Amino acid sequence: MARVHLRALFADDPARGERLALEAAGLRLDYSKHLVTDATLERLCALADESGLRARIDALFAGEPVNESEGRAALHPALRAPVGVSFRVDGVDVVPAVHEVLERMGEFARRVRGGAFSGATGARVRHVVHIGIGGSDLGPAMATEALASYADPHLDVRFVSNVDGADLARATAGLDPAETLFVICSKTFTTLETLTNARSAREWCVAALGEAAVAKHFVAVSTSRDEVAAFGIDPDNRFGFWDWVGGRFSLDSAIGLSLMLSIGPERFAELLAGFRAMDEHFTSAPWHANMPVLMGLLGIWYTNFFGAETHAVLPYDRSLARFPAFLQQLEMESNGKSVDREGRPVDHATAPVVWGEPGTDGQHAFFQLLHQGTRLIPCDLIGFARSRYPLGGHHDLLIANLFAQSEALAFGRLEDEGPHRRFPGNRPSSTLLAEELTPAVLGAMVALYEHKVLVQGTVWQINSFDQWGVELGKALAKRIVPELTGPEIALDHDSSTNALIHWYRRHRRSG
Repeated sequence: MARVHLRALFADDPARGERLALEAAGLRLDYSKHLVTDATLERLCALADESGLRARIDALFAGEPVNESEGRAALHPALRAPVGVSFRVDGVDVVPAVHEVLERMGEFARRVRGGAFSGATGARVRHVVHIGIGGSDLGPAMATEALASYADPHLDVRFVSNVDGADLARATAGLDPAETLFVICSKTFTTLETLTNARSAREWCVAALGEAAVAKHFVAVSTSRDEVAAFGIDPDNRFGFWDWVGGRFSLDSAIGLSLMLSIGPERFAELLAGFRAMDEHFTSAPWHANMPVLMGLLGIWYTNFFGAETHAVLPYDRSLARFPAFLQQLEMESNGKSVDREGRPVDHATAPVVWGEPGTDGQHAFFQLLHQGTRLIPCDLIGFARSRYPLGGHHDLLIANLFAQSEALAFGRLEDEGPHRRFPGNRPSSTLLAEELTPAVLGAMVALYEHKVLVQGTVWQINSFDQWGVELGKALAKRIVPELTGPEIALDHDSSTNALIHWYRRHRRSG
């Protein structure tokens, strides 16, 4: 296939564009502009079978400990299960507990949005500041921006994740503490960056309103009742989740509380329905008509057979500006592994680098490399038939650019206008479309990529549900903090790190 051009594939099969497309859960995937034939797809599906994909899907949905290194289930599909459906972990049906939390979230969101929940002075909450990091931030931050057109216009929701003081300072700039609610998201309530920001937010609130105000201006999403209570948060305002929910798979858990505050419980229920529709498609459709399976296998095709090292996600909708960053964590933290599930080194490439930017901005930045560079970079182009922000002919122009880029990447231009103006084409892309960016569509999109992660991790025979690579740098940072600020002590790092610490100490004092 490396010697076959997409121009030839389309010339040989005039119906290819209609034939290599499928619809599910409100999404349409056009995968015709990929360097595959029917035989290629048959062999990729056979690879999925040989890799044990069906058994792995069944194990995940059965609540088995598919996170082998931590001995845990990864049962995020239970977060969107309807009442009456059973998902079991260690023999216990977890769906009733999920719905109990959802009901408490919904009740709280209605009180805040309706004004029944007020701050220490009796003032209505008009600002929500969500404090988390990683999976406790990227999902809700992405979704809140994506669904901003559904937001309560009287409730301003902001997000803080970076321990850089500028992040919290900017998020609280201009806010009235009496009208501000903080949502602190940390599974253990010990995450260093999150708790550092939370304590500073607490000081900001207490300085204006007094110590007793903490219980009226802070809520928590955490499994740790004791740590939450020690912080001063009312235990009734703690929303729990479970160790079988990985952070990057937690948008539809209580981690999504700030999103629910923004769009309301009813819209959040629509989001969950979109997740569920994609779950049902993924577990029932045959491989050749299964959207997450095909997207996962196409990624395998380019990563392992063509040597592609990156994958671009290009949403032609400004509301999805954070979607590539969300997928970076989802895919790279899940499948950025170099040992298999038994702990043995793998002898093949795993997750590519995921990156992207909304169109049309990217066209005037990095598309030059996509079209005429020396690297093969498969792309996902995402768009919608209708805009939530209709303005003159803007949306038609936006979607014309999406379709034009898809066409140009695939077919290029070979007219003899000199080598600098030649476009080789043969650059593969998927086009993912929906009628409109609704909560249900966003839920289906997130579930699509969640299940793509499982497909690829299964073929690579790796554990997609741990993230030990996050830990080492955090542990070293805890060791270095007192060396930056405390008494001068003998350093025991490498010569580079020692020199950096000495430089920082000198210049920190001189400021």
